[in-house]
This record gives sequence, structure tokens and C-alpha cells, in this order.
Amino acid sequence: MAGVPVPPPPLLASHAAVRAAASAVSRYRRARLSGGHPPQVAALRRGDWVKLICGASFEDAADVRNLSLVYTLAGVDCIDCAADASVVSAVNEGIDIAASIIPAIQRPWVMVSVNDDCRDLHFRKAEFDPEDCPLDCSKPCEKVCPADAISLESIMFGGEHTQSDPLHGELKGGVLTERCYGCGRCLPVCPYDRIRAVSYVRDPTTTSELLKMNDVDAIEIHTTGKGTDTFNTLWNSLSESINNVKLVAVSLPDIGESTVDFMNKLYTIMEPHLQRYNLWQLDGRPMSGDIGRGATRETVSFAVHMASVSERPPGFYQLAGGTNSYTIDCLKKAGLFQSMTFPGTATSETISPQQAFIGGIAYGGYARKIIGRTLRKLPALGRVRIEDHPDHLLEALQEALSLVGPVKGYPALSSMK
Repeated sequence: MAGVPVPPPPLLASHAAVRAAASAVSRYRRARLSGGHPPQVAALRRGDWVKLICGASFEDAADVRNLSLVYTLAGVDCIDCAADASVVSAVNEGIDIAASIIPAIQRPWVMVSVNDDCRDLHFRKAEFDPEDCPLDCSKPCEKVCPADAISLESIMFGGEHTQSDPLHGELKGGVLTERCYGCGRCLPVCPYDRIRAVSYVRDPTTTSELLKMNDVDAIEIHTTGKGTDTFNTLWNSLSESINNVKLVAVSLPDIGESTVDFMNKLYTIMEPHLQRYNLWQLDGRPMSGDIGRGATRETVSFAVHMASVSERPPGFYQLAGGTNSYTIDCLKKAGLFQSMTFPGTATSETISPQQAFIGGIAYGGYARKIIGRTLRKLPALGRVRIEDHPDHLLEALQEALSLVGPVKGYPALSSMK
């Protein structure tokens, strides 16, 4: 993996509450280790795998680092990030700091996300010229952005004027490109229709080089379900490096009755070069988990749909897209939370011996939102390291545990100390 963990800063080393909570998580996870499988795979088999999605297009290295630190302490199995060397480095730095706090901590796998099609919503950025915006605009884009990726400031010229006087001022700022992850919520709220989405495809050559690094453990390929040609092209370009990783994931939407057929076509493309574990990410309602209860229904419905059909391709299955604090309850109501059988089927079909159908849950927008509340309290100057602010680190860790703990089945923290 990445370099030797750096020693914890003295302030953090003396912060007993953080170390106690994280140590309790680490002990609980070590007690559940099972022989024959890596701990991440064992979690998938039990159905308690948790993945943090930093965002396929989210490239704010400072936030990615702090998120990775907090969620590593909370016990996630995987951290998914943009296929960018600086972002991967930030993830590993966060993991290293967590390991310096709890040396026995289980390192999560580091996953990079790529796409086979520029139509995938995860790979786009908002863009507009603030100088084209009226000075008296109410800035709804700034208010609706969940990533704080839009910042607008009124600049006045030549003395005192009212902000409604467009001849003597303009707006400066705009989209903070590294923070925008393409959710698209700003697009419909602009009263002047000035915002556009710019889509892109991750460079496969750069991705292939990333996969050869010893600090990348997994790859996720996002596909739109609109055809296999672009997937096949991307897969062939990665074929020489794909087996440097431990896990290959494919993220796709529910495209209805043809979903399973499409997945089997993808598996046929992958199979000749696939020598590692593989996973299917059921992407219900992309980038919406922070919205509320209803956002999680689509991904659970996707899981129910997959449970109702046969001839599914091999691999683990994991939820994403709209996942939040309500997802577990919805899975339980559907009878699919850590379930080894498909409830409601004529034969109560068993998936495989000792393997849950839904291997786990990936949390993105909601996971970032609950930690973001704490990160916004930190000083805004410079590159802020959350471990230098132990009270905030503890607050963030407690938030992360409130999300990760119910999946992992952690006992109450008071009984884990």
C-alpha cells in the first residue's frame, strides 16, 4: 500500500475519546475476521460491506483526505474516488493518518471510478461565466449546491452603487471545478439558463497507469446501459492492467427487463480477463442520497427487481444511488438486508452457501453531507487537517459511525470501549 504511516500529532495522540471509539471499532472488526477470504470479501459475503463514495468527479483533495481519515476510523471496507493521481494520494494520506492513530486498523480498499460513456451523469461538471450573470441575481445555484461548489461575489466599480445597477458592477467566482461532482441541481434553478453541464470520459491510458500503482486496490466502471461497444473498448484498453487490482466493479442503472441480459453481455466481455473478485453496483437514483427518505427507494426497488429474476451474472451485488440513513430499513422491509435467500420467490431460492444477496451499501452524497457539517466548522484558511482539531474529529467520527455502524452491526459505543 502507500508509504509508512506518519506519527500522529501530539494533540491527537492525547485525545482519548477518538482513540477509544476507533479502537473499539477495530477490535470488533478483528474479531469477525474469517479465514480464507480477505476481510473486505468476508464483509461482502456477510452483507455488511460499506463503501464510501468520495465522488467520481469530486477532486477536492483536502476534503477527500479528511473524509477518508474519518471513514477509515469508522470501519468502511472501501473508499471510491476519482481516477486522478492527486485524489488517490489524498485518499491514501487519510488512510495513513487513521493507521497512525490506530496501528491495527484494517485498511480499506482504494477504488478508482471511470466511465465508458460521456453520457454518464457522474462524469460531468457545471460551468458558467459569472460575468454573464445579472448583478441582482438571487444566486439560487449557490444555495442549492450540495457540495459548496459555487461561490459568487458582487464586485462594485467606481464608488458606491446599488447592487441592482449592472453598469457599475459584476459577479466574480463561479464553479469551483474540483468540488463539483455533477449532481446537476444547479441546472434547472438558474433563472437565466446560463449554466451548462460539461461531460467527459476518464482517459483509459491514465487509468491503466493508476491500476499499476500499489495504492489502488479496485476499479469501478460506470456504464449507462445504452450499449456494450464503449464498455468493450474501455475493457480492452484496461486488459493489461486490470488484474493488478483485487476487485472489479461495474456500476449501472436499472434499465428494466433488459437489465440482466445487458449485465450478462458485460460479464461475457470481462470473463476472459477477469481473475479477481467482481461486483455489480445497483445504481438506483444517482447522487441523491442527501435529499431524503424517498431517494433510497429506487436502489432498493432495483435490488428487489434483481432478486426476482434468474440468470444473474456471477459476482457480488451492492446498492448505491440514493442510499442514506433510511436504506437499511427499506432493505429490511424488502427482506433483503443481509439475507441469504430471496424472500417471496416460489422456492425461497438460496444465493450460495453463506453469501448474502446484497453484499453491502455504498454511501456517497449522504456520507459526505453528514461529515461536511463538521468540516464547515473548521478554519477556512489553508489546507485544514481535521486531526489537528480533535473535537471536530470526534464529532465527525460519531456521525460516520451513525451511518456505518448499523450496517456493520457495531454494538453501542459505550459497550465497545
